[in-house]
Amino acid sequence: MLIWPLPALLTWLAAWGLFLGLPALGVAGLVAFVIAAALGCGAALLARRQTLWRQGFIALGFPLSLLALGGAGLPGWVWLLPLGGLLLLYPLRSWRDAPLFPTPEAALKGLAQAAPLPPEASLLEAGCGLGDGLRALRSEYPLARLLGLEWSWPLRLLCDWRCRRNGLRAQVRRADIWACDWSAHQLVYLFQRPESMPRAVAKAERELQPGGWLVSLEFEAAELLPEAKLESVAGKPVWLYQAPFRRR
Repeated sequence: MLIWPLPALLTWLAAWGLFLGLPALGVAGLVAFVIAAALGCGAALLARRQTLWRQGFIALGFPLSLLALGGAGLPGWVWLLPLGGLLLLYPLRSWRDAPLFPTPEAALKGLAQAAPLPPEASLLEAGCGLGDGLRALRSEYPLARLLGLEWSWPLRLLCDWRCRRNGLRAQVRRADIWACDWSAHQLVYLFQRPESMPRAVAKAERELQPGGWLVSLEFEAAELLPEAKLESVAGKPVWLYQAPFRRR
């Protein structure tokens, strides 16, 4: 199965290619639109493994973009600009990871009590985005050494700027969270996707030292027994697992 959002991007590009190319072959504009829109709907129906909202995203991307651009009289290729921006923000190798969903401000409340650590322990946020998770970690562990890893270089720069602007003592690096070694950290925090959790568990089992914590916002590691579960924010549970992990 193609990595999301590749199915949507390819469908949009193909639909726009048909819509712009068919008139050159003598096909009427309305007919070209119907064919291009039908392609999007067909691709959405075939994407049965995707969630319902993703299928809608695939089907409606072309007609909605045409509607948005048609009223302004802009050429169709302008729609490729936001796609280029998406590729800049989320390079291809990061599409297996979670999109930019910030950690709610109070989501980690009580974490330090549930997972006590030495004052200057090393904490890692794997996929720090714009730094909301780092800020939540700092509120729980005021003296800890914080490191945020982010593969998207625009997000890495923005995260570093926000940390400096807010006086948040944290190091932010551009790096692949799956290639970096987690063994030097006493706690690894992540807000990934359900599909990523088995990979995170396998990496944590290999690399976290005994007593180290794997902390996941919202998504449970189905193969492990949690040591604790925080529910400071409705609908955003925090799952805590301590190495050596207990398997179900």
